[in-house]
Amino acid sequence: MKNNIPSYFCIIAKWLVVLLFLLHIGCTTKEVKESILQELLTDFNFGDFSTLAQRADSLKSRIQTPQIIWKIDSILDMAERLKLEFSLTENQVDSLLSIRLIKFSAEDKQRWENANWLEYMFIDGEKLYFKRTVSNLELLLNHYGHFSYLVDPINNDNEDSVKLANLRKILAVSTGRGEPVWPVQMQLEYNVNLLSGSVSPGELVKCWLPFPKVITGRQRLLETLLFFPGKEKFSPDDASHQSVYMEQTADTTGGANFLEKIIFESYAVWFDLRKADILPYDTTSLLYRRYTAEQPPHIVFNERINDLSDEVVGHENDPHEIVRRIFYWIDGAIPWAGALEYGVMPDIPGYVLDNFRGDCGMKTLLFMTLARFNGIPVRWQSGWMLFPDEVNLHDWCEVYYEGVGWVPLDISFGLMQSDDIREKEFYISGLDAYRLIVNSDIGGKLYPPKMYLRSEPWDFQRGELESDVRNLYFNLWRYRMNVIWLN
Repeated sequence: MKNNIPSYFCIIAKWLVVLLFLLHIGCTTKEVKESILQELLTDFNFGDFSTLAQRADSLKSRIQTPQIIWKIDSILDMAERLKLEFSLTENQVDSLLSIRLIKFSAEDKQRWENANWLEYMFIDGEKLYFKRTVSNLELLLNHYGHFSYLVDPINNDNEDSVKLANLRKILAVSTGRGEPVWPVQMQLEYNVNLLSGSVSPGELVKCWLPFPKVITGRQRLLETLLFFPGKEKFSPDDASHQSVYMEQTADTTGGANFLEKIIFESYAVWFDLRKADILPYDTTSLLYRRYTAEQPPHIVFNERINDLSDEVVGHENDPHEIVRRIFYWIDGAIPWAGALEYGVMPDIPGYVLDNFRGDCGMKTLLFMTLARFNGIPVRWQSGWMLFPDEVNLHDWCEVYYEGVGWVPLDISFGLMQSDDIREKEFYISGLDAYRLIVNSDIGGKLYPPKMYLRSEPWDFQRGELESDVRNLYFNLWRYRMNVIWLN
């Protein structure tokens, strides 16, 4: 077992630092400090989760301190999250590969594992694979043109044509100054169901649901239709994560249901930055200092980012050209692939550069890190994309240009296949209207405060649930977004 640990050991080792950061562990005695930092985390390091659980039970029986017990339970919780992510046995992976690929050899499989295209880790001595590793392998084989392995090569032409048709409508009516155009009204019904047996009957269940931010020129709430079970509480308008909070006691089966139904309007925007008068940054301003700063654990300026910046940006000083160079490089070098839950990823940009793949938020965090490293203010934005042909969670960002303002950028939508530069680069400085904007930062606070470690500590799209005694992780509930397009 130990000889194979390094393929995931660095990820785990980095995560320990983040876990301590999230839990704010400040041990007050030598005994507690040594127990947590040396015993529990060593077990966690090596995927010895059964030993971890046994040692944790022993520690909790000796410590009797609620705050420390809470922190120990959070470490155990993180081990359980990793077990959910790495849940496929080798036999299961072999079976899936046999079904989903035309043919492959043992040498092929070993090569894919060596490249981490088939992602795995050892848990309690057993080699276990990431639950989405086979579908990710198909995406990577398709991206790199290894079509001979694929039963059904992926063709994105139809998806791209839908995006092009939409952005052409936007460009036809926009002046390029970022004014809101092409509004779309949508009725949303968002439902979260806590599965039966998740808590005890009558136990209090607390729920935070995503809610649209009110942003002038981008998005406005038109009507609130229904909240269940009611007595809803809304987060402040300036909160990083816009939410509506409700609570109820679990039913006789140990389940619960939460619902919001609203109507809102979203606008498309586009900035023609080639014609914009972009001024030098006021590097003393609070905005500049905040949005060019590091934001650990995911936005960190290290030697690796410095070297990549030298390669991609060079000595360029023009803000728009710096952004273009980073966008082009990520679009060409980093194919889309399904992600581990962000809550088990200690260094998302580092993971992307280790593996040269990532989903929308992972690519966005890498873009933000490179942009901020080069003195370009950039902030997170996320929520949902709500296209008639695809409704899903989605992350993107905004870039600040002095004299222009905040300009949206969607790195995972990438460059469009068009000879018209405005169309090709639309998502470098524009955004369609099929969005629900919920978040303006990562790792913000929820209102009212959440007691236990969040299921997603950084982003907020599906919502969060907890009881009085623990967090209720994603595997315990189901979510559903129903959309009616009203125009």
